[in-house]
Amino acid sequence: MQGLTKAEVEERINKGLVNTDVQIKTKTIGQIISGHTFTMFNFVIAILAICVAMVNSFKNMTFAGVAVWNLILGVFQEIKAKRIIDKLSLLTNPKSVVIRDGKEQNVALGEIVLDDIIFLQNGNQIPADCIVCEGECQVNEGLITGESEPVLKKQGDELLSGSFIVSGRTFAKVIHIGMDNYVNKITSQAKYIKKPNSQILNSINTIIKYISICLIPLGILLFLQQYNIAGSIREAVIGTVAGIIGMIPSGLVLLTTIVMSVSVIRLSKYNTLVQEMACVEMLARVDVLCLDKTGTITEGSMKVDDVHILTDDYDDFGCIMHNFCKVIGDNNPTFCAVNEKFKDIKCNDYSVKEIIPFSSARKYSGVVFDEFGKVIMGAPEFVLGNTYDEELKFKVDEYSAKGKRVVVVCINDKAVAMIVIGDIIREEAKETLEFFEEQGVIIKIISGDNPVTVSKVAEDAGLKNADKWINATELKSDEEIYEAVKEYTVFGRVTPEQKYKIIKALKEQGHTVGMTGDGANDVMALKESDCSIAMQSGSDAARNASQLILLDSNFASMPKIVAEGRRTINNVERSAVLYLSKTIYSIILCLIFIFISLAYPFQPIQFTLIGALSIGIPSFILGLQPNKNLVRGNFLVNVLKKAVPGGIMVVLNIVAGIILANILNLSSEHISTMCTILMAVASMIILLDVCRPVNLLRGIMILCFAVCFIIALNYMEGIFGISILKIEIYTFIAACGLISYSVYTCISLLVDYFFARNMSNDFYLN
Repeated sequence: MQGLTKAEVEERINKGLVNTDVQIKTKTIGQIISGHTFTMFNFVIAILAICVAMVNSFKNMTFAGVAVWNLILGVFQEIKAKRIIDKLSLLTNPKSVVIRDGKEQNVALGEIVLDDIIFLQNGNQIPADCIVCEGECQVNEGLITGESEPVLKKQGDELLSGSFIVSGRTFAKVIHIGMDNYVNKITSQAKYIKKPNSQILNSINTIIKYISICLIPLGILLFLQQYNIAGSIREAVIGTVAGIIGMIPSGLVLLTTIVMSVSVIRLSKYNTLVQEMACVEMLARVDVLCLDKTGTITEGSMKVDDVHILTDDYDDFGCIMHNFCKVIGDNNPTFCAVNEKFKDIKCNDYSVKEIIPFSSARKYSGVVFDEFGKVIMGAPEFVLGNTYDEELKFKVDEYSAKGKRVVVVCINDKAVAMIVIGDIIREEAKETLEFFEEQGVIIKIISGDNPVTVSKVAEDAGLKNADKWINATELKSDEEIYEAVKEYTVFGRVTPEQKYKIIKALKEQGHTVGMTGDGANDVMALKESDCSIAMQSGSDAARNASQLILLDSNFASMPKIVAEGRRTINNVERSAVLYLSKTIYSIILCLIFIFISLAYPFQPIQFTLIGALSIGIPSFILGLQPNKNLVRGNFLVNVLKKAVPGGIMVVLNIVAGIILANILNLSSEHISTMCTILMAVASMIILLDVCRPVNLLRGIMILCFAVCFIIALNYMEGIFGISILKIEIYTFIAACGLISYSVYTCISLLVDYFFARNMSNDFYLN
């Protein structure tokens, strides 16, 4: 076999006739840097920094330094996650053997060109549509068509990309490449980048949208008011910048990116490749998980459960089967199970007269030995024909009803043994299924196999309601599918289109749906699901369409992924309360000082101090802590229920301070100092509530916040614009601190009542 020459290969490459890799790639480093740099908040911060620099108040530019540090940290963490994804993706890319210039070469799938000659043998996945040129093979097209029975391919027959060679060896000529391949045609409608259905990301985008609407008009009004009061552009700029800086929760976006990036890195240690960061959150929210039998509940291989000897004529049956398996050397699951049973028997080799290879048409294989004659193994109805008696048929049907596969061995047309074969259930399957059931996740089994078989396997694995099964061929309309998903647990004989409709029906009923798949026929359903999971042992199409890939094809990793998703959601939710509290009280204070004739009492550097100690540093510590609590309710509602009371409490403290300042006729420096301390005290109360239950690390963090703030008050007063106050002012601040916690608790109860009365758990802002 000569194959293409080097010149012919180069000619096809120049013409673009290459088996182009169509999978979606990760972001480039340039895209990551650009995405973190060119944001609306960074643009606003840059403008504000320029304004402060123009009035020579350089110490109040520290917020810009924090923004730059956030930018560097976010870029570094996402690039680190990208490199791990790329490295793991590289490990998952298979290679093919092509014949060029008469020699075998190993090439990547994306380097195959039109008319290449590919060498294929047992276990190889077909990389592109081909025509058999030489040899013959058995092909499993289950990942394409859903049918698991091997198909014989001879010279002139077409091999479909994405299917597997299960026996034989062949040379095949590539006839389609890239998007022209059959597997890519059937998955083309799923080849799009689906917008992640992430509550966290959607909520943050909602927050950013509404803050953006408020930012510019409030900034302009505050500047005009402050200039009218102070008569100085410098003071007006400093006051306005302080007001606007407080409204921007820029660290929240960074925190979310970093926490999700860390999740990607952590999951890589569990042999899990995350192709879309938001999917970790979605898996933690899943309330219906759709599984295939093969690769999740079962290992994808089979074993011999029992051997029934039907005659005493052959005492050395084990030796006969040992020689039979040794000669046939097939690779389909049934044969592999039988071979595993008899391969270790010690006996002499028999003389082979003729080999009858397995054929999907005749459903059996055989060997003619000089010593015994013709030995045949296969499906009972095909092997026995007219001699298939009722007694044996009853036994076969009995095992079939239990989800077992039965083959019969005949020697010289006489039934000698019945071999019972079953799926190998994963050791960890029962424990994993129990985990999801304990978490309230509904399990659905969707398979192309016989529903009775699937039901029995699921029952053996410990799945509840596994006896509620249906043959999907009976479901003729979308309405019937919609009703069936409410009632049944196991779906058998499901077509690719029906898988998609089942997922869609579950989503229409308000469920968050996760799905595992391994074949090209699963792609449409994987894309439709909220969280798609593929096994590394599955097809390229399924892996490319999925958000998560289990690199060891081990379903037992799922609880760890769920735990990581919970850590992400719960910790980002906890930290988001800190950022949104600041945004809420900053907006309210801005509105108050627009309508009263008083100077804004804060400087940007004071906001930077409180933001770093009570929000920035704590949020990152909290964001990376373990958290396995169940995810409950809606992200935005949960955050607002805690952020609103905190924001209102801070505003009440500041308003009380302003009233006292007017009564005592305090200077602007003293007002600024008092309001800064009042804000710090209120922020500590918010932080304390967010940290509950307080463990050792959180306790140390809160203590460090208090100590650092006291040091800043006493030893860095010049930097942060702090003045010495009278003892009665400190007494007032202490009293406010004591009262604030009670006020915060009362407001929290009122806010909870408001949300419970006016908004359901499904409340969502788009």
